[in-house]
Amino acid sequence: MIELTVNDGVAEITLDAPEKLNALDPAALAELDDAYQRAEHADVRALVLRGEGRAFCAGRDISHVDPTTDDVLGYLGHLVTPLLKRMSRFPAPTFAVAHGACLGVGLGLLIATDVVYVAESARIGSPFAKLGATLDSGGHALFYERLGAHRTLDLIYTGRLMSGAEAVASGLFSRVFPDGEVTNTARDAARTAAAGATQAFIESKRLIAQLRDERLGLWASMDAENRAQAALCRSADYREGFAAFQAKRDPVFTGRG
Repeated sequence: MIELTVNDGVAEITLDAPEKLNALDPAALAELDDAYQRAEHADVRALVLRGEGRAFCAGRDISHVDPTTDDVLGYLGHLVTPLLKRMSRFPAPTFAVAHGACLGVGLGLLIATDVVYVAESARIGSPFAKLGATLDSGGHALFYERLGAHRTLDLIYTGRLMSGAEAVASGLFSRVFPDGEVTNTARDAARTAAAGATQAFIESKRLIAQLRDERLGLWASMDAENRAQAALCRSADYREGFAAFQAKRDPVFTGRG
């Protein structure tokens, strides 16, 4: 159910189980993890994640889960969290296309992606009120950071789902597009990123992760930026960028250090 294609330095990973809204069971999570590993070994310079059918990903596939024997920690802690960490550390810019249901683990996949382009049809929130379960896969951290405590708990208690436009207006994700445009927009952005200075993008990705995970203050973050810039100045792409600017031509980046 997980498809991987690579063209011109851009990987595209597709969740391809539209009959179940791309819900993920343990086997599908293992396939998805393998796809990211293969994309990394293919040395791509950008990646797009999307879902086939009416939804991006409706979350965990619970159609055959017995709650009396369910190994929740095994699923979330040993399968989902390591996958999300691998996704977040992918050594190139990553883009996701969010449409239809983007819930539970599906929301987590978006959180672990660098840039998320959202379709107007997207539905984002916490659908767990009717299951007796709680939001998972990083949803609490995302909603609290962007929405605050009151709006987060309102979503959780009521089960209301945000539209794509509302999610973007609330600062959850990047930009909203009509359904018919969002996939090609993400592909175009990935191709543009793949032609860029990959090592510089990776440094920015690392700096943003530091701000998120270590809560760096202004001066500590500035010091980290300075050190990153000093390391980049020894790279071929840095030299090419300056040479192109001085020669008034477009740069040709290789993505190498």
